[in-house]
Amino acid sequence: MNRDAAHQIDTLTAELLGGPLPVRLRAWDGSEAGPAHGPVVVLRSPRAVRRLLWSPGELGLAEAYITGELDVEGDLAEGLRSLWRAAREHGLHPPRLRAGGPRAAASLLGRALLTAGRLGVVGPRPASPAEQARLTGTPHSRSRDRAAVSHHYDLSNAFYELLLDESMAYSCGYWTSPSEEPGYGLADAQRDKLELICRKLDLRFGARLLDVGCGWGSLSLYAAEHHGAEVTAVTLSREQARFVRERAARRGLADRVDVQWGDYRDIEAGGFDAVSTIEMGEHVGDAEYPAFAALLRRSVRPRGRVLVQQMSRGSTAPGGGAFIETYIAPDMHMRPLGGTVSLLEDAGLEVRDVHALREDYVRTVRAWHRTLEERWEAFVELVGERTARVWRLYLVGGALAFEEGRMGVDQILAVRPDADGGSGLGGTVPRWHTGAGAVS
Repeated sequence: MNRDAAHQIDTLTAELLGGPLPVRLRAWDGSEAGPAHGPVVVLRSPRAVRRLLWSPGELGLAEAYITGELDVEGDLAEGLRSLWRAAREHGLHPPRLRAGGPRAAASLLGRALLTAGRLGVVGPRPASPAEQARLTGTPHSRSRDRAAVSHHYDLSNAFYELLLDESMAYSCGYWTSPSEEPGYGLADAQRDKLELICRKLDLRFGARLLDVGCGWGSLSLYAAEHHGAEVTAVTLSREQARFVRERAARRGLADRVDVQWGDYRDIEAGGFDAVSTIEMGEHVGDAEYPAFAALLRRSVRPRGRVLVQQMSRGSTAPGGGAFIETYIAPDMHMRPLGGTVSLLEDAGLEVRDVHALREDYVRTVRAWHRTLEERWEAFVELVGERTARVWRLYLVGGALAFEEGRMGVDQILAVRPDADGGSGLGGTVPRWHTGAGAVS
């Protein structure tokens, strides 16, 4: 048998993309081509190439990886980093975007089809993995938002208990110690994040907090237990609501944490001393965000504080990219930080502090990834290998996006001024810088 599939694919790929791939290829026939060192991309089946012919780009690669038709030997993060670096430094892109015009592009595509025929990879479009989100209806309608939230957050509480730390905080931590300091880890960073938020919101005993998109209750429970707050926690996930109620009851906090399962648009109560929304605004939608910002202002009393922790991204991929939008968080929308600040200000909130946490998210996501790898067999047994591979790709790619500045995350602290413009903040050293505030 002629064992040269890898060489043919490598040569053609270099032509199509305008430069060599920075990874080594190993094909299903045992042939290899490309750089001798670094990660090895393993094409386990001709279906991997067929999938890429039908869906070239990020989504085709992701689906080939999810199904196991394509794998990576070595450091997956380094393989993805190499591809991104090559795209930046050498301008790797499809022929339709390069010089030469339609005739040159047609010639390249013709050669690609001939090569595909010789390799036996031509055939009907492979079915997409069942793990993708399959939403119907109008984007950000109540029913579709419920389905989108369920796809991501109702995977199972057991899954997230296996992945996250004891606090069940599924958001960026606040790492107050160097990475090399022994004994300081993810649980500490999440505790420090929760404490930081409570100080920024000036939570005191008896303060009323509205936690919009409460997740598994990490902030709601911490604010009630350590700062004596009276919390209304709202989530659209049925599984999360059940989890928070049970945990609040076990901790003796049921009288201080009111868990509401429902849509944020149904929140009617106002007069809260503080409002928090931790990495929930990304799921609201671009057109719906002005009304969401207005809700945050309407819910808090004059001189009350609002804290928004939210991811940001440029306009090229506001949903996070084809893979994330299809398999992780459908209908998610991010914008540059300045856009969110403007929307909060347009709603009548005064932004008083912006705290960038991009590097903290690199460490947070890497910690989740380490847990995934350390407990790989347990994850596979719980949700199946394909779903575990979805999450491996998601976490590795997410850490890289924050590392390389393609995504950011920030804490935005705002206040609702009173009728005379008073904020209650002027001229004082912020309590979150002093270490004061928590109660035992």
